[in-house]
Amino acid sequence: MSKSIFYYIIEAEFDFVNFFIMAKVIAVVNQKGGVGKTTTAVNLGAYLAEHGKYVLLVDLDPQANATSGLGIDYSSLDKGVYEAISGEYLLREIIHPTDHLGYRIAPATPALAGANVELVDMTNREFRLSEALLEVRGDYDVILIDCPPSLGLLTVNGLVAADYILIPVQAEYYALEGLSQLIGTINLVQENLKPELSIIGAVITMFDKRLRLTDQVMQELYKYFPDKIFRTVIPRNVRLTEAPSHGKSIHHYDPASKGAKAYQKLARELLEII
Repeated sequence: MSKSIFYYIIEAEFDFVNFFIMAKVIAVVNQKGGVGKTTTAVNLGAYLAEHGKYVLLVDLDPQANATSGLGIDYSSLDKGVYEAISGEYLLREIIHPTDHLGYRIAPATPALAGANVELVDMTNREFRLSEALLEVRGDYDVILIDCPPSLGLLTVNGLVAADYILIPVQAEYYALEGLSQLIGTINLVQENLKPELSIIGAVITMFDKRLRLTDQVMQELYKYFPDKIFRTVIPRNVRLTEAPSHGKSIHHYDPASKGAKAYQKLARELLEII
């Protein structure tokens, strides 16, 4: 039996609505390691979920710290993000639940380590993740991408797939090294691949108010991001460093800690913006 004209009208309206309720995609990026990038991605996602949002965390880092930090043994997985961007599996087929209601993860697998080399010969190599995400963007409110600490093809894929960029910056002078290179890469992506990509802001991590140097770092950061520094500051907190070894977000590991309260506040601030 052929479909009526009313079916196509309803289907078109459904697609039109879905276009406007697709997930906001945020790439968490800093090519310098050890600045709290994965800690921010994992815990921000947890608190966005606690605020009632459906959240997907995409672990694009071959180190798979976001995957293990949410209690998943990546070494035992036979498929993950690499298999999705290479076309072996649909992204929906590789997604795993977490202990948080409404919070899921697309895990990294060992195969992701060779992706920067193998992506070179793939067609539309900078758009592989963006294309894979199209399948699930209507399923979530927010998609976070934990990018690797480098500026290779994986990170470029993360930037092209994103609507916004969140940059965690450690409150130490050496953490500022390479920021100009990161901004340059972002500008190249905007000019050549994703004009609508924008920096949503920088968030200060590992903050220690006892250190006088921190004030100098803050002044330098305002030069890079004059109007885009989050009010929330993530403190240096032992409980934040302990949580991943237990495969838990800070919300489940120690919700009363200073680190937990900071990420809860950051999630609220982010939701106000997006």
